[in-house]
Amino acid sequence: MQLPADWPGAGPIDLALHDLPHRSSTTEWWYLNAHVTAADGRAYSLFAAFFMLALGEERAASPEGDKEAKKMRFAHSVQWAIVDVEQQRYLFDSVLDRHAPGVTLQRLDRGDGTKDPHFQRAIREVLRQGKVPHPDRMFTGASSLEWDRLALNFDGNKFIKLDDGSYQLTLVNEENGAGCELNFRLTKPVVRHGQDGVVRGSAAEHMFYYFVPGCEVSGTVAIDGQRHGARGRGWYDHEFGKHFDATGNKLQQIAWNWLSAQLDDGSELSVYELFDRKSGERLSESGIILTNAAGQATRVEDFSLTPLEEWTSARTFCSYPSRWKLEVPELALAATIDAEFAAQEFITLISPPSFWEGRVRVQGVRGVKAISGLGFVERSGFSNVDTIDEFFRAVGKETRKAINALLPMEMTREHAKKLIAAPGREHWLDGVDLEQYARTVVKPVREIVERGGKAWRSYGLLASLDVVGGDPEKFRSWLAMPELLHVGSLIVDDVQDSSTIRRGGPSAHVTHGVPLAINAGSICYFLAEMPAADERLSPIKRVQVYEAYFQAIRAAHAGQALDIDGLAEVMPQVVETGDGVLLERRLLATHRLKSAVPPSALARMAALIGNGTDAQVKGLGDLFEAFGVAFQIVDDVLNLKGFQRELKSRGEDIREGKVTAPIAKAMSRLDQEARRKLWRTLSAKPTQPEVVGSVIETLVACGALEACELQAREVIETAWSALDPLVRDSHAKIKLRAFGWYILDRHY
Repeated sequence: MQLPADWPGAGPIDLALHDLPHRSSTTEWWYLNAHVTAADGRAYSLFAAFFMLALGEERAASPEGDKEAKKMRFAHSVQWAIVDVEQQRYLFDSVLDRHAPGVTLQRLDRGDGTKDPHFQRAIREVLRQGKVPHPDRMFTGASSLEWDRLALNFDGNKFIKLDDGSYQLTLVNEENGAGCELNFRLTKPVVRHGQDGVVRGSAAEHMFYYFVPGCEVSGTVAIDGQRHGARGRGWYDHEFGKHFDATGNKLQQIAWNWLSAQLDDGSELSVYELFDRKSGERLSESGIILTNAAGQATRVEDFSLTPLEEWTSARTFCSYPSRWKLEVPELALAATIDAEFAAQEFITLISPPSFWEGRVRVQGVRGVKAISGLGFVERSGFSNVDTIDEFFRAVGKETRKAINALLPMEMTREHAKKLIAAPGREHWLDGVDLEQYARTVVKPVREIVERGGKAWRSYGLLASLDVVGGDPEKFRSWLAMPELLHVGSLIVDDVQDSSTIRRGGPSAHVTHGVPLAINAGSICYFLAEMPAADERLSPIKRVQVYEAYFQAIRAAHAGQALDIDGLAEVMPQVVETGDGVLLERRLLATHRLKSAVPPSALARMAALIGNGTDAQVKGLGDLFEAFGVAFQIVDDVLNLKGFQRELKSRGEDIREGKVTAPIAKAMSRLDQEARRKLWRTLSAKPTQPEVVGSVIETLVACGALEACELQAREVIETAWSALDPLVRDSHAKIKLRAFGWYILDRHY
């Protein structure tokens, strides 16, 4: 393959030339990281990546003015993060230029990004307004890139090569007060990655990659607006080449693991592991380079990097390794790589939905000598939540973990003190058989929980906290609350309805008997309250949370009573008068109280915890109330459409004589004789398929199903229109938007 003329040739790399931007490249980036210690002894790590992406050629008037010349357009962005080790804070920033919305839309059009239609639609809604979702933000100030010297200025974030050959890095985020002013002075020679600097993929893409593993770093780091003098070790990377063809299409979907580690003995490790995302195969360009204290580099291709532990984000619900095992037989090297802390996820449109890049500790042996040091690991392209169904499966998995932590089957006295007793009342446990407690209380609940469910109520709580600027990672245990509240209602509901199946298995009362099932279902309401007893909340916040929680329980029980009693008593009046509005109001009251108020209350609680404004608290509560109402209306429709298409059900609502949303709509649309016939048939609780089918045909013919679908859509859109201007566009907000459409479109 003929390599571009502006790439380095044989021999030493001339940094004065090749640090500069390369006109032949469609993709180019400059990357640095550092581990520094402040004057007060606190440790910080940081990384920064400045990107240049070719957008294609445009015609511009030549200097002579008599003809047109072609000029390549470029987009620019910078992503960086500071790791506050002591406080375990990950302060990251992604700044994109004005091309970002259009570039992202083009990528979505080409199929590069999420494949889920609901996620896509929600992202496009933001991008078409010329905006990007937080935590990405767009350039607000002057930006520049020069071709004859290395001088990048991306909205005040700067990477400049100074006259003495050192590099000056400036990072600034006025919103959170984080940033740095650091000088990187090279202390090691340049090292070529790949095959003599060339990294090739399997689809003809090729990049040139060199790095300097040793830099002396000095300057200041800013945290919360306070600057701290700091010194330490740094790393410099530069890569450029072709990731895209002439039409802008990505040539290959690649995922990667990357490690830069600086060891205490003066050596460094660079691991570059590339995978084809479609096949999952590791590419031959993968390799590891060990640089010794003198700067001599050894490249090895035979190595293994094995994940040992996993962490799942409470924001994106993507999973990442938090601990690795690195083995390099040829170097007699074996080491564990541990994240300083797990929550070092970077959320951005540049690598949707996110990637993990964080500070790690390296500990192991090389031969008989112990090795240790610090590094950065980057993992990108391994998303496990490309669709909304995958997303909610991941949410459900984490929700079950939260419940299992709260309600372990292997009950210890410490767990029992929290679940049964109270501080200063430990004697309440005297004589309690913990195995009996686990069997009679925990097991009935855990059986229903572990059968799954989309756990959208649990996600709604963390999303509501996130969308107002709170940190959902700190409240991960709260995932248990909505699901326990819901499962408790399911267990009791099955007893009341004599239902024998729940989530694909026997109902709790079938397995454990009615008395224990009622008790287990009831205790869920009080177990669900336990996460709210959070000492991090102020007394006022805790009272507000309790008020919202018990409002939800009271409303849900009112709705359950109305649902059990039904609407048969009002039907003769409705049949004679055709007053479907009265019937619909009664029905929606049941849906609202039973299914909408609980998630609404949970959303309000979360917005309070996240320090949302009063308007945001109300807006999120109203949105989740709309979600709950729409969910039940769509459920009523699906029950009938399922009969027609044999998807979800076979018209149970009709066979049970239930008055549902389509029945209420029909009563305003049918003449009196048709209303009488419909109610007569429904109240007889027909079981014959042909009779059930005739009822559905009547409802379809009068437009009742279509009217219900339209109503559900209007309910959600009205609530969304009220909330939309109250919260800034963010990835959490995009998911809420997508979820609203998912409710409306599911199973169709």
